[in-house]
Amino acid sequence: MHFVNAKGILSQNNGMNIYRGCSHGCIYCDSRSTCYSFDHAFEDIEVKQNAPELLEAALKAKRHKCMIGTGSMCDPYLHAEEKLRLTRKCLEIIDRYEFGVTVLTKSARVLRDIDLLKSINRKSKAVVQMTLTTYDEALCRIIEPNVSTTRERFDALLRLRDEGIPTVVWLAPILPFINDSADNLRGILGYCVEADVKGIVCFGMGLTLRDGDREYYYAALDKYFPGIKEKYIRAFGSAYELPSPNSRVLTDEFKRVCSDNGIMYDPNAVFEYLNAYPEKRGQMSLF
Repeated sequence: MHFVNAKGILSQNNGMNIYRGCSHGCIYCDSRSTCYSFDHAFEDIEVKQNAPELLEAALKAKRHKCMIGTGSMCDPYLHAEEKLRLTRKCLEIIDRYEFGVTVLTKSARVLRDIDLLKSINRKSKAVVQMTLTTYDEALCRIIEPNVSTTRERFDALLRLRDEGIPTVVWLAPILPFINDSADNLRGILGYCVEADVKGIVCFGMGLTLRDGDREYYYAALDKYFPGIKEKYIRAFGSAYELPSPNSRVLTDEFKRVCSDNGIMYDPNAVFEYLNAYPEKRGQMSLF
């Protein structure tokens, strides 16, 4: 872990990444790809130690309230967050200035900040997005070794539901020949229905691989799933998109369950929901 003073914290789309790199160890992580130009080891987390100060300055300068997003490139609830508490400090600032927030994570550590999420949600809007990949806990420990298990994430979704904080699930990735089964999909969707999630983001039943990510993933396949790498090479070559052979059946089941339970599943609709700041609630809080 190393510390830097960043020049800015918010992207043009109001996204915020406090950390760069990751300690979760997910074998399929796209953020390892060479296109993101990491100049340090991926596990050597870069900490933007001045993130709270930068965020406060940015929010002060904004003329209109909006949703602030975090977690798209790097999880805001890494192990380091337990001591550094930079995500919490940023949530405190978002709460104080009455902006909205969306948090994308794989960690039940998000529950530590449930007080702030509730406060933000009362004043404007707070949404927690949780990635779920595999229903099988043992498999989860292999492909996502250093993060909350799927069951722990599901329990977090239940707690958030009970506290009135809306949630969205990312169903990704579906790994061909590993977790692309009907049983796995039904298990995850069952969790989503029980947790009353607002939407599920799924860009297809499969996986994407770029240079850098592919090499790391294939090394993990050799270690944990002997013979599977060769199946990948035969089926997909060096393609970027690797759809599951079961894609059509799984997609039909996914859409059916979502439709039957009133869960948004069109990505555009989910993103529209995530990005929409509740103007009337924000205006009312000024009086």
